[in-house]
Amino acid sequence: MATLRKQQISLVDTPYYHYAARCVRRTFLCGEAALSGQSFEHQRGWVEDKLHFFSQVFAFLIECLKFVRVR
Repeated sequence: MATLRKQQISLVDTPYYHYAARCVRRTFLCGEAALSGQSFEHQRGWVEDKLHFFSQVFAFLIECLKFVRVR
């Protein structure tokens, strides 16, 4: 049986959590596609705005946000 998330996370013991997400299979969240040359840079601001919006809705604080360019 699955454990409830509120039982897994203890803000008293560990107040900071690191989350990382990746795009795979030649999909691009932002930046420029190497093969096609298509730019997805316009999505960077949208993603950042959505993350800040969700942080207010779900009551978490974003201490640091970084977009890493992988080649």
